[in-house]
Amino acid sequence: MAKSLQLNLISGRTINQGVAIEAGKEKPLYRTAAGIIEMDPSDFRKLGVWKNSNVRVTSEYGSVVVKAMETSQGPHPGIGFIPMGPWANAIINPDTYSTGMPTFKGVPVTVEPALNEPILLGIELVQKLCGVKVA
Repeated sequence: MAKSLQLNLISGRTINQGVAIEAGKEKPLYRTAAGIIEMDPSDFRKLGVWKNSNVRVTSEYGSVVVKAMETSQGPHPGIGFIPMGPWANAIINPDTYSTGMPTFKGVPVTVEPALNEPILLGIELVQKLCGVKVA
């Protein structure tokens, strides 16, 4: 069992993420739709975690806890997918290179088990990243 796994992260829009945004970014439904990382079954085995386990995803830009889900596409070993949203934004390069849009593809990340760490709601994550203390 590996303690961590290196993946190439990509991000994009999903139908579930889009539906959940309409209900409200502060709702648990949005966390369920976008606070995830889709991984190949072989990567679950390499990491030594079960599907639906909480994992910490870390890049040179930040770190976030999300739920590890089996990919709906693939097989694509070595690729992780996080839907666009605050969870992906926490770990992608914020530089837009004057385009107004960050690069959502090809971010090297490390994934490690985070079984006892919570997945924050979108609003909680944004507050944490902005340094807002919530009672």
